[in-house]
Amino acid sequence: MALAQFLFRGPYFLKSLTATSLGRMLKTPICSWNNYLRKVSVHGGKSISTKIVLGIETSCDDTGAAVVDETGSILGEALHSQTDVHLKTGGIIPPVAQQLHQENIARIVQHAVSASGVSMEDISAVATTVMPGLALSLGIGLKYSLELVKKHRKPFIPIHHMEAHALTVRLTNLVTFPFLVLLLSGGHCILAVAQGVSDFLLLGQTKDIAPGDMLDKVARSLSLHNHPECSGMTGGRAIETLAQQGNILRYKFTIPMQRYRDCTFSFAGLRSEITRKISKEEKEEGLQEGQHLSCIPDLAAASLYTMTVHIAERTHRAILFCKEKGIIPPGKETLVVSGGVASNQYVRRSLQLLADATNFTLVCPPPRLCTDNGVMIAWNGIEKLSAGLDIFYNVEHFRYEPKAPLGTDISEQVKEAFIKVPALNLAV
Repeated sequence: MALAQFLFRGPYFLKSLTATSLGRMLKTPICSWNNYLRKVSVHGGKSISTKIVLGIETSCDDTGAAVVDETGSILGEALHSQTDVHLKTGGIIPPVAQQLHQENIARIVQHAVSASGVSMEDISAVATTVMPGLALSLGIGLKYSLELVKKHRKPFIPIHHMEAHALTVRLTNLVTFPFLVLLLSGGHCILAVAQGVSDFLLLGQTKDIAPGDMLDKVARSLSLHNHPECSGMTGGRAIETLAQQGNILRYKFTIPMQRYRDCTFSFAGLRSEITRKISKEEKEEGLQEGQHLSCIPDLAAASLYTMTVHIAERTHRAILFCKEKGIIPPGKETLVVSGGVASNQYVRRSLQLLADATNFTLVCPPPRLCTDNGVMIAWNGIEKLSAGLDIFYNVEHFRYEPKAPLGTDISEQVKEAFIKVPALNLAV
């Protein structure tokens, strides 16, 4: 049947068709119709070009790439994880991460573009993480991206890694500005208000290590890399798994910074306290080489519980501050939680209790989009492209920034508000 016969039936009929059904009707390869339908949409009988962004992520130890369009459709994606390599070395070694990025970035980007069914000609811009992160890792992604945009004459969109985490939720959920966002990962712990694309108010952040880093260090102290129940797991995942069997009441660790009425986080002191307790228990049990403590589940449960209470208390204060200052208007009370540690189900359940108690709506991206990936970078590129922000055509002097703040820092205002947080039972 001729294409004209289908077009005659009107634009709404055409929009209702999938690439598969249309391809079958017209005996045309499905991939060809995928390309066509992604490149144009029909509105009033006119074809309109669709924004499509290639996102590239190399801020730490994962090499990610994805192609995303302005409707939020993930057209193609690829990811190379270095987790297995770094588990063997007991942590991320920057030169090793750099080498693995170098070896895999071309393959990952090519796979994402190929899977998308579009060509570089169809892509509107290339978005890449340039801050913050490991310098050696960021350098690989930036160098490759700049070569790509020069070769194909595409605009370049630099991405702040934490902004991308914060806005990923807008790809999967109908979340409007402003909203409160809590970013939890192996390298960051941040509370901020997202007022718009590239417009954030920083309420507080960690002054030392991040929660994911703390959990990884506790897992190494417990030798969980060779625990029979934790094979191949990251430290945080191992702690979460074993904590499900533990008793949070057996050990009582000190909740950090309870005397400070602000939204600053600190996990270094808690990590040290837990490490000392582990050493004491090992001496009392007289462990031989290769043996594990019998109390590991209880230590894991108490560690995870104390960390989560600290996170929840600071987030509670942020919620009360936003209400007191009218930063988030009534009817729009939304708490977004993202980042790798946001995949922890105990942390999520606890924050759900907090949200329910304060009449906030808790929204989290799917777990696979909470960890580092190319999709979040591409989507942040779409957000910036749509808003007309940070789009560069001259990329001769671009640099990466290993350390970069998120938004405007108003943490002193939070401290001055001196808000007392009521107790909340998180023993879930």
